[in-house]
Amino acid sequence: MMHIESEARSVIRKFIEQNMSAFKDADELGDSDNIFEKGFVTSIFAVRLLDFIENKFDVQVPDEDITLVNFCSVDRMIALIGRIRSAANV
Repeated sequence: MMHIESEARSVIRKFIEQNMSAFKDADELGDSDNIFEKGFVTSIFAVRLLDFIENKFDVQVPDEDITLVNFCSVDRMIALIGRIRSAANV
């Protein structure tokens, strides 16, 4: 499980860094960095990020889970994916 989580973190971080021009000149994105607080996220990017998470990790994010808190950092996105997958396996 740890290896899969590590890969997922890397994939999400890479997507954010490749799709947010602000990170091209900034320090590397940390897993706990709040991308909204840094002021780099547009509404269009937020929608693209949701679509990426759902497609890449084969999950359907429930409407009630589409919140800034769940998408503010790589750590939070990994936790969200884990909760959705756990709920699907119940």
